[in-house]
Amino acid sequence: MSPRTAVLRIGLALFAGSVPLLGQEPRSSPPERLSMPRIFGDGMVLQRDQPITLWGWSTPGSTVTVRVDRDVRVAKAERSGAWTATLPAKHAGGPLRVVVVARNDSLVFSNVLVGDVWVASGQSNMEFPVSQSANAVATIAGADDSTIRQFKVPTSWANAPERDLAGGNWAPADPRHVGSFSAVAYFYARHLRPSVGVPIGIINTTWGGSNIQTWISRRAQNLDDRAWSAIQQGEADYDRAVRDSLRAVLGDALPEIDSGVVDGVARWADPALDDRAWKAIRVPAYWESQGYNGLDGVAWYRVDFTLDASESRSGITLRLDAIDDDDVTWVNGVEVGRTSGYNVRRSYEVPATALRAGRNVLAVRVSDWSGGGGINEGVSIVAGGTLRSLDGSWKFKVGRVTLGTDGQRINKIPTVLYNKMVYPMLPLSIKGVLWYQGESNANNTQQAIDYREQFSTLIRSWRHEWSSGRNEFPFLWVQLPGYGKPDSIPQLHPGWALQRESMEAALSMPNTGRAIAIDLGGATELHPRNKEDVGARLALVARKVAYGEAVGASGPAFRSMMVRGDTAIITFADAGKGIVARGGELGGFAIASSDQRFVWAKARIVGNRVYVWSDAVRAPAAVRYAWANYPGDANLYGANGLPAAPFRTDHW
Repeated sequence: MSPRTAVLRIGLALFAGSVPLLGQEPRSSPPERLSMPRIFGDGMVLQRDQPITLWGWSTPGSTVTVRVDRDVRVAKAERSGAWTATLPAKHAGGPLRVVVVARNDSLVFSNVLVGDVWVASGQSNMEFPVSQSANAVATIAGADDSTIRQFKVPTSWANAPERDLAGGNWAPADPRHVGSFSAVAYFYARHLRPSVGVPIGIINTTWGGSNIQTWISRRAQNLDDRAWSAIQQGEADYDRAVRDSLRAVLGDALPEIDSGVVDGVARWADPALDDRAWKAIRVPAYWESQGYNGLDGVAWYRVDFTLDASESRSGITLRLDAIDDDDVTWVNGVEVGRTSGYNVRRSYEVPATALRAGRNVLAVRVSDWSGGGGINEGVSIVAGGTLRSLDGSWKFKVGRVTLGTDGQRINKIPTVLYNKMVYPMLPLSIKGVLWYQGESNANNTQQAIDYREQFSTLIRSWRHEWSSGRNEFPFLWVQLPGYGKPDSIPQLHPGWALQRESMEAALSMPNTGRAIAIDLGGATELHPRNKEDVGARLALVARKVAYGEAVGASGPAFRSMMVRGDTAIITFADAGKGIVARGGELGGFAIASSDQRFVWAKARIVGNRVYVWSDAVRAPAAVRYAWANYPGDANLYGANGLPAAPFRTDHW
C-alpha cells in the first residue's frame, strides 16, 4: 500500500506449461555483457555450510570464472547466455571478496560475509519498519552490529516468473540504515546473534495487504491455463466494475489531475474556500466503505474546529493516528506537516501564527495508490492541555483518480508476487524462512479455513523449489496477534481465531515452529508497534527448531480435556515449570454443552491444570481459550513468561 511509479496492467496473455528454469525465459537477444542478479552485491551474506551457487548471464559460449575467497570454479554460458557456478560450502566468517570474470568483463563484490540467511516474508506486519516500532529512536541509535544485514526486495509483480528482482541492495544494521529494516526480522536477528555467533542476512520480501495465494507458484496451486485465464478475466471484470462504480459517484469524467493544487498553491486548503458542495464523509473510516470502492488516487478532507483566544495564542498539537497512505496537512492554509506511510502515526505542532480565535479549518490531502484509502484512525487536537477529538462528519472531494496502475488487488492475485519477488532468488542457499502473514486471509470463515491447505502448500512448494529442494529448511512463523472489537458473547467461528488454527496445523510438518503473539496486539492496532517481543519469541523458536538448542520456546499448549461433573479439566503440553495467570484472575475461557452455545467461563489453575466451569453449563462438551479475533482478557502463561497458545477442544 505505497505509491508505485510504473504503469502496470494485468493482461490476458498467458504463460503456458510448467514454470521455466532460471535462464530459460525467452529473451529478444542474448546478453553481451557479464551481469548477475541484484541479490548479489557488496555487503551480501552467503549461507554457511551449504554449497554456494552463483549465477548470471554473459555472452553465449563465453567462459566465466568465479572466485569466492580461495575457491575457484569455471562455468560456460549457454546459448541463452545463462551460466551457473556452484562452489564448496564455507564456514561462517568474512569479510571476503567474490570475483567473477568473463572475457574482458568482471564483477567484484566486497565486504561479503558468510553466515545464516533468513528470508522474511509476508504482509505489512513483517514489512513494518524499525523506524515505526516502539522505542524506535533508541533502537536506531543503538544499532551497532554490522554483521546483521538486510536486502529489501522492492514491491513488484509479474504475470510469469522473471529472472531478476526489480532492485534492492544489502545494508548493515547501523543507525543510518536500520530504520528501514523489517522490525520483526531485525529484532529476531538481534536476539538470535548472541547464541549463534554468526553473521545474519535478512532478505526482506514483503508487501502490505498481500494474501497468501500471491506468494505461491502457479504450478503449486495447480493453475492450468483455463484457471489462469479465468483469474485474469475476473480481474478485467473487476476493473470495469470499479470504473462503473466510481463514475456513478463522481461522474463520467473521472478527474486525472488534482485541481486542489495549482502551480504549487493548495487551493483546496484555503480556509475561505466554499466547500458546501463537497460530500460528507465519516472520519475515521476507509473511503471504500463509504461509497468509493476501488478508489485509488488523491482525495481531500476538510473540517472546522474552534479555539478560544488563549488556545490560539498557545499553539496546538494535531494528531492523526493513521492515514492510508500519505498526507499533506494544512491548518488555515498553512502547511503543518506531511508524512508517507500507511502505518505511521502523525503528530504535527501547529504554531500560533497559523491559528486564530474562533473558526479554524483543517485540510488533509490524502494520497493512496493501492488497498484501502483515507483517514482510517482517529484525529484529535491538544489545545490548552486538553485532548479534543475531531472525529465525525467531514467534507470530502476527490482530486484525482488513478486507474490502470497496480491497483488495490494486485497483491492478492495468485502467484504474481511469487513470480517477481521470490522466483528470481530460488537458486540461492538459505537457512530458512520467517513468515508473518494471514490478516488478508482472515476476513471470513471460509478464507480462514482455506488457509490451512494454502499454508502447507506454501511451505512444501518453497522447500521444493528453493535451492533445488536440497533440504527441508526451517519454516517459522508468527501467529496473528489479537485485533478487533472484543466479543460480548463468544463467537462460534471468528475469522482470526480460525486462521490461527489453520496455521497451527502446519506444526505437523518437520522443521516448523511458531511464535505466539496473541498478547502483543490491540483492539484497534492492525500494526502493533511492539515488534521486539515478536522478534525475541521468534528467535527462541529458531534456537530450538533451527539450531537444536534445548530452550523453552513456547508457552502452554492444549493437550487434553476431561470432564468431572460440571467442570472441564484441561491439561497442557509445554507447561515447563508451571502455568500462571498474569495480571489477576484467569480469563479468556469459554465453555459450552453439546448445544454449541458458548458462554464465558470461570477458570482457575490447579497445579499444571486449568479447571473451567460456568453455572450456565451443567454438562460441558467443549472448552475454548483465547478463541476470538481479540481475546483481550486471555492471560494464561507459562512460568517462562510465554503466553499459552489459543485452542479449542471441539471441531464444530
